[in-house]
Amino acid sequence: MKTALLKFTTLVWIALTASLPIECMAQPAGSAPSPATQPRDTVSFDRTWKFHLGEATGAEKPDFNDASWRALDIPHDWMIEGVTGTDPAAMDGPFDRKSPAGGSGGFMNGGIGWYRKTFTLPESSRNRHTFVLFDGAYMNSQVWLNGKLLGTRPYGYSSFYYDLTPDAKFGSEENVLAVRLNVEQPSSRWYSGAGLYRDVWLMTTESVHLAQWGTYITTPQAATTGAEVRVQTQVQNDGNTASEVILTTRVLDPDGQEVAHQEASKPVAAHQGSTFDLTLSLPTAKLWSPETPILYRAVNEVRAKGVLVDAVTISFGIRTLKFTKDQGFFLNGQRFQIKGVCDHHDLGCLGAVALSRGFERQLQILKGMGCNALRTSHNPPSPKLLDLCDRMGFLVMDEAFDEWKISKKKFGYGQFFDQWSDVDISTMVDRDRNHPSIILWSIGNEIREGKLGAPDSVTAMSQRLVDDCHREDASRLTTSACASPENDWTSGLAKALDVFGVNYNPSYYSQGDPTKIAETKTSKPEEFHGELPMIGSETASAISTRGEYGITLDANGNVQMNGDLKFQVPEYGNYPAKYLNRAERSLLAIQSSPWVAGEFVWTGFDYIGEPSPSPWPARSSYFGTLDLCGFPKDRYYLYQAAWGEKPVVHILPHWTWPGFEGKSIPVWVYTNADSVELFLNNQSLGVKNFPNDTEAVLSRATLKENGVSVDIVNTEGKTEPSLHLAWSVPYAPGTLKAVAKKNGQIVASDEIHTTGAPASLTLVPDRTKIQANGQDLSFIKVTLLDRDGNVCPNADNEIEFTLKGPAAELAGLDNGDPTNHEAFQGTRHKTFHGLALAVLKSHYDTPGPVTLTASVSGLPPVTTTIEVESP
Repeated sequence: MKTALLKFTTLVWIALTASLPIECMAQPAGSAPSPATQPRDTVSFDRTWKFHLGEATGAEKPDFNDASWRALDIPHDWMIEGVTGTDPAAMDGPFDRKSPAGGSGGFMNGGIGWYRKTFTLPESSRNRHTFVLFDGAYMNSQVWLNGKLLGTRPYGYSSFYYDLTPDAKFGSEENVLAVRLNVEQPSSRWYSGAGLYRDVWLMTTESVHLAQWGTYITTPQAATTGAEVRVQTQVQNDGNTASEVILTTRVLDPDGQEVAHQEASKPVAAHQGSTFDLTLSLPTAKLWSPETPILYRAVNEVRAKGVLVDAVTISFGIRTLKFTKDQGFFLNGQRFQIKGVCDHHDLGCLGAVALSRGFERQLQILKGMGCNALRTSHNPPSPKLLDLCDRMGFLVMDEAFDEWKISKKKFGYGQFFDQWSDVDISTMVDRDRNHPSIILWSIGNEIREGKLGAPDSVTAMSQRLVDDCHREDASRLTTSACASPENDWTSGLAKALDVFGVNYNPSYYSQGDPTKIAETKTSKPEEFHGELPMIGSETASAISTRGEYGITLDANGNVQMNGDLKFQVPEYGNYPAKYLNRAERSLLAIQSSPWVAGEFVWTGFDYIGEPSPSPWPARSSYFGTLDLCGFPKDRYYLYQAAWGEKPVVHILPHWTWPGFEGKSIPVWVYTNADSVELFLNNQSLGVKNFPNDTEAVLSRATLKENGVSVDIVNTEGKTEPSLHLAWSVPYAPGTLKAVAKKNGQIVASDEIHTTGAPASLTLVPDRTKIQANGQDLSFIKVTLLDRDGNVCPNADNEIEFTLKGPAAELAGLDNGDPTNHEAFQGTRHKTFHGLALAVLKSHYDTPGPVTLTASVSGLPPVTTTIEVESP
């Protein structure tokens, strides 16, 4: 590691198990020092902060009067609460039509926010070293301790820390930590959130200690018959005298049993660091993969003068990675198809707050779709998310930036790039490199320099960032998500990469190296695989609104598609716009290009902001396979059929179309079976085979817009294959049923019913027991049903929510409608196509039951009770 980075590496990173509070992280007996003898103190610093929205002159001073400030715990996102803009008349709920963030930021305002925390440090810490670590603070952070500026960090997605020791007070004297954040807008192409939206930690060590993010674990040999684990560990001496240091490294298997250990010693000079490099051999090994996400632990113990002075346990996995130009991606020596999604960092109605259970729920839903990979578009993620990916078995493309020096937004990262890009990308790699889930470092997304920059400077920028990644982690390859592959190649941006990331442009999967496009246009795709390994770093970009189908009657009573959409997008995937490739087209392109490592679909979930193609009142995206609540769209089942193992058959649209009797409704079926027979009211409408009988759809024509290849509907009437079966069915109320067969046997069925008026309301929590740790969540699905128990697809009734009990709070409400302007935080919310979502968040140290009541006009109220248990 370069000397220039040592100032950023003075304390160890601790890979915490995301579902447990830090106080619970005692090691198994015999594997590490007990909590009573633990020389390192690491405690959550999330509780009892004071917050003020707006400028507060002098708030960095310890004697500033913050008595009127709001008391809260973090993580906290003030933007999701709604910030009134300069023109109150432009506000609609928490959304500001005149917000400088625009639609990209979800029409939600940022501004300046202050946080202050008053705390004491024990006298026993006086001769030790105390640090504060921020997992992330959006954005332009300034941090003071007792009135002294500790530093600034502009990038809102970077983790950072400060040494509090020189300016701290001990014993009964109080300390004041003050944080000022300035969210200038527009700063982002998506909803950023604002505030201390990730965790903060207080860490205390001895003068000789393990360096922050200074332990680097790789597995150069990895097989079930044996493995080598290389552990490079930086020990820091912040004392005034040199010290002879003994480092002991032990490897524990998944059951907590020691399977290898080594010890080494060397002197470490005062105010210097020194790296130990140990290789431990394992006689057998269990390999990490998405199917078997098995984690080992490395225990590092540091002794000086015979005394244990530091000990840390880090989780890691044993696996091998290989990207090839002609056969795709290999994990543990076996070809592995990457079936991934891109996702932004917000948790829907909860905003940007980084809560483990919110991430875990998202990953569980994605795994149910057959997804096995995640791209952290377009920024370093919360450490909690990576911990979960390790444990749940997701591959990760860890991405650093959405822009380099040429900004995409007025207050974007471009203003910081020259000064901070080396630091930020190195911090990302150092912090995250022990996660087995990470397979690629991405140095950027759709970087404008690829088209607009001078080739020499672009090549130098790209090479510099690649070198940063390789210096901090030689075990992984780099990529960048290139939306204009030809420009990115000829400019030199892509030539520095190890893996060519292609956004959209499916023709490049077969053409490979853009310099050879001319000579490959008439050749067979399988005859050319390009100069670099390739991955679909961003694909599909299909848009739809859950439950919307665009089926209307014109003035003559004829069925028309894509009629009065009211800023919604139909689920059929045939919306006549340039966004961008149909999901089916991208899937087919990947399936026919086995040399491509796989794909990351844009996106897994809808997200706040970027509501393309709709203007105000739309405030969130349409791109997800799931809506903002996490409710599946029809497209979810397309991917489940293409990616998953279980038999799938899914019908769309719903079957409640009053006034359409006798009119033909287009019915689609997604499946991975051999054949599907469709029935209406027990009458067969015929059998269709998959994929031979899939519907031929209008093909897409490629258009260059702003240097990016986009697709539009081909006006010449040409067709291309699809991945759905289709029937035209004259509407009659009743039951539509699809029966799927494989090898002649029924393997799955799906049926939908014509529904009546709402007759009941249900509340179904995903978890009825949560932890009293201030951050645990229960997501409660709210459904309007007819008298037969069917979801009412057109119901938009307003629900009133009441929560009783002190153990939790109603943290968020939503319904998945991208145009809805009701507050995410409140007590009332409409359903959207019969569904809504309520999210409860536990309080700290307050166990007990809480009861949520939901009431709707004309129907009996319903309740559900959640038990909040002691951690």
